[in-house]
Amino acid sequence: MPVKESSDEFNPPAHRPGAVATARKPRSAKDYLALAIATCGVGYLPIAPGTWGSLVGVGLYLLLQVLTFRFIRMLTRPNSVLLFSPWSIFIAVELIVIAVVSLVGIWAATRTEKLAGRKDPGKVVIDEVAGQLIALLPVLPFAPEWLSIVAAFLLFRLFDIVKPYPARRMENLESGLGIMSDDLVAGAYAAVVTSVIIAINLIIIN
Repeated sequence: MPVKESSDEFNPPAHRPGAVATARKPRSAKDYLALAIATCGVGYLPIAPGTWGSLVGVGLYLLLQVLTFRFIRMLTRPNSVLLFSPWSIFIAVELIVIAVVSLVGIWAATRTEKLAGRKDPGKVVIDEVAGQLIALLPVLPFAPEWLSIVAAFLLFRLFDIVKPYPARRMENLESGLGIMSDDLVAGAYAAVVTSVIIAINLIIIN
């Protein structure tokens, strides 16, 4: 079985029904867009593209945090109630981004799978981005934030590799849905364990 963590060069093509490579016709603009989204610019790296995809997820999370808080400060009055709960707004924005990344990722992964002619090609890392964002949902500003982020990253990588139930079973879903679903489940597992770690840490601190 191909190892997702390595690149396509280290995994020989595994053809299957439903993932038949298209006849060598010129790639369209949609094909290149799908490849760009699916690989996130790091999917072609020869070593550990899945880990790099998770790091892209962490980077997107930090960028989203900075932009959200900046827009809140810019667009609200000094005495606005929104300034008292900016983290709630950030979580809402994060959930929207996760939904968008997941839906767009299903489309991009499906198209990339057909272009590659193999099931779950290693260069597709948009699933790691979405899963990592889910794993980061429990991070809180008043907890040691960087430690929480590191824990969420490591836990997601662990669950993405181990694939606890029902993640491995969801890999068998069709095309991009199967590619994305197992990482979303791994992200949920990582989020739960990260929440427990944060809770224990807060109890110890207090």
